[in-house]
Amino acid sequence: MKKLLVMMACVLMGTAALAQNNKEGVNFESLTMQQLMDRSARENKPIFIDVYATWCGPCKYMANNVFTQKKVGDYFNSAFVNAKFDAEKGEGIEVARKYGVKAYPTFLILDSKGNEIARIVGGANADDFLKIVQDKMKK
Repeated sequence: MKKLLVMMACVLMGTAALAQNNKEGVNFESLTMQQLMDRSARENKPIFIDVYATWCGPCKYMANNVFTQKKVGDYFNSAFVNAKFDAEKGEGIEVARKYGVKAYPTFLILDSKGNEIARIVGGANADDFLKIVQDKMKK
């Protein structure tokens, strides 16, 4: 019985690990601002940054319900270099200050030099958010 439980636990952990590797949503990179700008220049893609706070309800909604969707991941992963910064920790404090973030979530679209192209404040459902971002990129 004990061996069976251990085997089942191993199978479940393996399945969870595979699920993480097959992530369909937005791939948020853990890079510094300088690394994001370098990668943006190299890949000729703008930067999309989610500036959030851990206590923010709309931030959690976006992270759990919007950025996890395949259609959102397909668009963002092909169009942008994506990153997230907690506005109250680490480099996120400087990012929030530099770009004058006053509300959460704030989504920044930057060029490879860190210049702001567009800004979106607040969350939305996946379809509306995709449309908002696509409209901002047409301007």
